[in-house]
Amino acid sequence: MGRKSLNLGENIYCDRRQKAEMTRQQASEATYISESRIEKIESGKVEPHPDDVYAMSKAYKEPELCNYYCSQVCRIGREYVPKIKAKTLSEIVIEMLASLNSLNKEKDRLIEIVADGRIEDDELHDFASIKMQLEHLSLTVDSLQLWVNQTIASGAIDKEKLDAVCREMKR
Repeated sequence: MGRKSLNLGENIYCDRRQKAEMTRQQASEATYISESRIEKIESGKVEPHPDDVYAMSKAYKEPELCNYYCSQVCRIGREYVPKIKAKTLSEIVIEMLASLNSLNKEKDRLIEIVADGRIEDDELHDFASIKMQLEHLSLTVDSLQLWVNQTIASGAIDKEKLDAVCREMKR
């Protein structure tokens, strides 16, 4: 049986494996990634491939590994994928309601700005402010999705039941 690393904090992949209380051998068996490759990823000798990160996130029950990889490691993702912070459900809901309330106050101004299909110089400041509020709302929605994924990974929500309810609602 493989041994556990004693160096906590080596990197996020090592931290999450150790949090899952898995040895590299156990992680290798669960992810189909060789033990030596896991060691190289954890020691920073090689960057993981997206498939490696996806397999680790599933095996360790840590969905935020995918967001970390996409937002911090992937060259394209660093530009287009925001870093999402794990938050409690109550924090997410409060942020979302605050964002929606703020945007509700701005909706008439947004309609005025975009009615002619152009954003004039004198409208730019207000438009930028609304754009930033929308980006914050988008991050909050992403945080909620991460929370859902973490809750599914922990077993507190049954993914198949949730998916069935969502499919039913789409009808």
